[in-house]
Amino acid sequence: MIHPHTYIHPNAKLATNVKIDPFTVIHQDVEIGDGTWIGSNVTIMEGARIGKNCRIFPGAVIAAIPQDLKFQGEYSQVIIGDGTTIREFVTVNRGTKDRDKTVIGKNCLIQAYCHLAHDCIVGDNCIMSNNTQVAGHVVIGDWAILAGMCAVHQFVKIGAHAFVGGGSLVGKDVPPFIKAGRNPLSYSGVNSIGLKRRGFSVDTINQILDIYRVLYNKGMNTSQAVEYIEEEMPATDERDEILTFIRESGRGIIKRFTKGSSDDDLPI
Repeated sequence: MIHPHTYIHPNAKLATNVKIDPFTVIHQDVEIGDGTWIGSNVTIMEGARIGKNCRIFPGAVIAAIPQDLKFQGEYSQVIIGDGTTIREFVTVNRGTKDRDKTVIGKNCLIQAYCHLAHDCIVGDNCIMSNNTQVAGHVVIGDWAILAGMCAVHQFVKIGAHAFVGGGSLVGKDVPPFIKAGRNPLSYSGVNSIGLKRRGFSVDTINQILDIYRVLYNKGMNTSQAVEYIEEEMPATDERDEILTFIRESGRGIIKRFTKGSSDDDLPI
């Protein structure tokens, strides 16, 4: 299962049924789980922990040291969950002393030429389309989708089930369950199609719509909207997730697009 033209450091730990194509280099302190396939010309460096049934396509570089002048050689890792696919020429850098690791969750798809910088945390079932570039310390929730050629500023947070349109410059936090697009990046409605596909009920989606109507369409500032939502709207997991995200936002959340209303502001 391992081509003779592959180099594997003696200290690397590979499961018995890992398949590795020629001209790939596996450094020391690497662990690779059952059923994973690694294509040709891949470089997997120290500190990589790759789960089961992953696919890593040619040219990818996993766990290179951070591109951060503050990095002083401290020990850190890249952790990739089971079932994740890393396409051609993706680069994923190790963490720094901030988090000690960069994490990609389970069943993610990271498409060609994407970059994930140091200390990023990516949830499960996420998709990053071609050429998306993610700076350091970014947190991306489960089921989030970033379309092609997005550029995400350091320390940004993107909520679960969010969709960010292609070519977006993401400088503010993107709350959960919404679509973000336009320039500057703005609230573009609730990601109702994605939520339906993932089994959210119509009632739940409509409640999320009501929450974001208050937040973006009622003329309140963010603090006023959060207070109103907490006091006047019924408690649900989704409501509490939205409120927690907003309260914990370090960079502030994206604003409403001011030149027109979104079609997704209509009830289902």
